[in-house]
Amino acid sequence: MPKQIILVEDEPILCENYAKAIKEQGYDVITCSNKQEALTTVNKQLPDLAILDIGLGDDAEAGFDLCREIRSLSNSLPIIFLTARDSDFDTISGLRLGADDYLSKDTSMPHILARIAALFRRVQALQTTIDSEQIKYEQLLVDSQRFQVKWNDEEVDLSLTEFWMVHSLAKRVGHVKNREQLMGDSNIYVDDGTITSHIKRIRKKFKEIDSSFDHIETVYGIGYRWKT
Repeated sequence: MPKQIILVEDEPILCENYAKAIKEQGYDVITCSNKQEALTTVNKQLPDLAILDIGLGDDAEAGFDLCREIRSLSNSLPIIFLTARDSDFDTISGLRLGADDYLSKDTSMPHILARIAALFRRVQALQTTIDSEQIKYEQLLVDSQRFQVKWNDEEVDLSLTEFWMVHSLAKRVGHVKNREQLMGDSNIYVDDGTITSHIKRIRKKFKEIDSSFDHIETVYGIGYRWKT
């Protein structure tokens, strides 16, 4: 059964072009042109992946609202923002809401398709991982079978990308992971600023549980590590 993707885009020609290219890769594509139509669709049946524009019609923040709604329904469903808005503020806002990737509409179609495929590979890896053992270290528990991270026995609400980053750091406590290694372990290919935004968001989520949390250390000029 083909993977189902919801594409939310209010420019008809762009929507048609994106949908056609994605369908040619064997995916089933549902298109929506506004927030309400998309909300009705995802609440009726969740797709396997969502591609969202931010501004839809007169609603400049519609895509952000959709991202929040989808995240409330699923922590693991991959979400991509595909938008003409490429400011750092918008990128960080999208990632803070739980998006897995943020692409400009200037991005080539082959690159977009590669990002979609990479996200599906991560979902598949999560579902079929042979690493069934839990990673336990002090107050941390990482369970790759249940897609779950706990701190002090309380679940940390992580997106798919954030889960794999914590998993990558926790596998080798005390060892520095550079940005390229984190991207490889998480199956994403983004700029350094996006990795930094993900790490900041992960820290914030741990701090919401434990205000004294400081176990993800920045090693300046190199990368990050889980502190011993």
